[in-house]
Amino acid sequence: MNKFNSIVVFVSFLILGCSQDQEGKLSSHPSLSLSVSEAQEVVSNLEKYPLLKSSYQDLREAADLAIVSDMEVPLPGEAGGYAHERHKQNYRDMKNAGYLYTFTGDTAYAHFVKNMLDEYAVLYPTLGPHPLSAKQKPGRLFHQVLNESVWLLNTAQAYDCVYDWLSPEDRQKYEDKIFDPMVELFSVQYAEAFDQIHNHGMWATASVGMIGLAMGNDEYVNRAIFGTENNGTGGFLAQVEHLFSPDGYYMEGAYYVRYAIRPLLFFAEALERNRPFVKIYEFKDQIIKKAFYSMVQMTNPNGEFFPINDASVSMNILAPGVMYGTSVILDRYGFDKNLLGLAKIQGEVYPNGAGLKLAKAFAQEVEVMEPSWSSIEFVDGDDGTHGGFGILRTGEGKDQTVLAMKYGGHGLGHGHFDKLQFMFYDQGEDVVTDYGYARWVNIETKYGGRYLPENNSYAKQTVAHNTLVVDGISQNGGNRKAADKVHANRHFFDGSDSEVQVMSATSDDHYKGMSMQRTMFLIKDQRLDYPVVVDIYRVESDKQHQYDMPIHYKGYIMNTNFDYKTDKQVQKPLGRSNGYEHIWKTAEATVTSDAMVTWLDGHRYYSYITDVSTKSKILFGMTGANDPKFNLRNEPVLITRTSGKDMVFASVLEPHGYYSLAGEKSVAVHPTIQELRVVGHNSEASIIEVTGEQGLYWTIMINNAEADADAEHTVEFSGMEYSWKGNYKVIRN
Repeated sequence: MNKFNSIVVFVSFLILGCSQDQEGKLSSHPSLSLSVSEAQEVVSNLEKYPLLKSSYQDLREAADLAIVSDMEVPLPGEAGGYAHERHKQNYRDMKNAGYLYTFTGDTAYAHFVKNMLDEYAVLYPTLGPHPLSAKQKPGRLFHQVLNESVWLLNTAQAYDCVYDWLSPEDRQKYEDKIFDPMVELFSVQYAEAFDQIHNHGMWATASVGMIGLAMGNDEYVNRAIFGTENNGTGGFLAQVEHLFSPDGYYMEGAYYVRYAIRPLLFFAEALERNRPFVKIYEFKDQIIKKAFYSMVQMTNPNGEFFPINDASVSMNILAPGVMYGTSVILDRYGFDKNLLGLAKIQGEVYPNGAGLKLAKAFAQEVEVMEPSWSSIEFVDGDDGTHGGFGILRTGEGKDQTVLAMKYGGHGLGHGHFDKLQFMFYDQGEDVVTDYGYARWVNIETKYGGRYLPENNSYAKQTVAHNTLVVDGISQNGGNRKAADKVHANRHFFDGSDSEVQVMSATSDDHYKGMSMQRTMFLIKDQRLDYPVVVDIYRVESDKQHQYDMPIHYKGYIMNTNFDYKTDKQVQKPLGRSNGYEHIWKTAEATVTSDAMVTWLDGHRYYSYITDVSTKSKILFGMTGANDPKFNLRNEPVLITRTSGKDMVFASVLEPHGYYSLAGEKSVAVHPTIQELRVVGHNSEASIIEVTGEQGLYWTIMINNAEADADAEHTVEFSGMEYSWKGNYKVIRN
């Protein structure tokens, strides 16, 4: 028996042995996320704490609008369509009204919840599987059972708030006709999905646990905690145990953790209030705290989540689960100025005791600064051995320069074939971008708001990311099952020196017969206006291949140091598959020496300089080919294409200058860095030289062997000897 199952069995014994005598039905309602005493304290402190008052007023306005509006409980409809959105609004309205009943004692709010539940008690028993499931596990109200779990988790809180006000007959009716059938659907009919380690499983287990607590049904609560077999192989604890790495990194990425964090925190809070001996906030070395902090640090300076895997490029820390978490984490784990900074951006707190505590701390702080995170590396995999994700930062707040690299696992069904890819943020802009997902959420006319076909044919493919593509084929042949079995590996990471920061990772299992290593630096130099990126991508292969290095940028090309030929009349796709079929070729060049491209993005110029030691092509492209329904965004891409076996792609990305359209002013349109050269590379080391104006001369030495911060290295290339200690050294003359 492993350590985790031993813990589960022990805690299971406690719950099964104590629940009937010590817990049974809740001692009082509500108690899932709000209590009567909390509500009274919140109301009595509204005038003291502006952030609490404004949050409460927003809640009351929403509830007051709901109770005077026409009530609609429509027949199921298309995802993203009217009926879908109406059912979502209904659970929000019920929860808001339940809270306002607790705050005010006004039975108009309780009547609203009762009337709405009466409507669902009539409708729900008449429904079969949703007719528009599109190969997903259907709910009855929604096209996928996931949405039904969200409905139940929120409605459980409304039910908890009005439970004591309802008659026993009404409670029995709702449980018989709505809640019991939903629990049956989630945990019996879809038992396999209920126990699956996935964000869907997180929602399902939390929703069953929440309604179980509200109903006083210990069987439901234990099933939620320990899974359908009641042995810990599934259920909420298994979700928490296996979805997060020891650092709190979530395998599906930040976009999905901001979604999964909501049921995680709501059920955790309900357990802490009603099953405190589970000690959920201490579980797995306080993994809930780590999950929250990992999530909020997976953001660019604008607070938008890194769009890795299936993700929106604009989802940010204003998401409701993050807002709730800001209050809960401060309440359960203690004061942190960064939590106040998050609250400043979010502009609200959660209307319960935790939100009151946050609002009080916020009001007492002399000056609340927006959060400013440091460089950090997160390991991936539930045991921390499946690679990771590195973030290098310099600067403060929204003025930070951020370099992020992904080198972990695939990310389950939402994963992309993108190992060793990077993103770069500067001046509040996503300069080197990731496409994210191909989806128009909740827009019914765009495939019902679901993932578009182009999500598989383009967004997931390797060419859609900023990493090497071999022979025009995506990593692992674009096969998810193959990709799930492998992962990249961390090599070394060092963010301790603000002048020179570095991260390095390897991938040996994503292309057959090939080993890849990417080492990325974020370097500051007094001769440069802004930090620059130095990118060293080393490839070892047992045979000749075509190598494509794509860079997805924004803005407008200003200058190149080579001539190129544009396709003025007829444009063709770059290929027929693996995402290339969706990229128009707009221009092409042949280069034999360093290639430099400068573009303008916002108020700043960016020059991408790459070392080309052999005859290569530079391809300019634009997404949108083979897209008859205009599903894709039209975004530019620059691809360096060459052929070989063992080689190094070396490049520099330098931000420079200033441009003002209003002021018609342009400064420093040309970069300071002029050239970089791969001096040599082998299994032990890579040596790179970077030169530029004002006497800029860097020698960069990288350890390619097993990482060791104390190892001594000496290599010789072209008659020159290079020696250093550790995993890297940068000499700046």
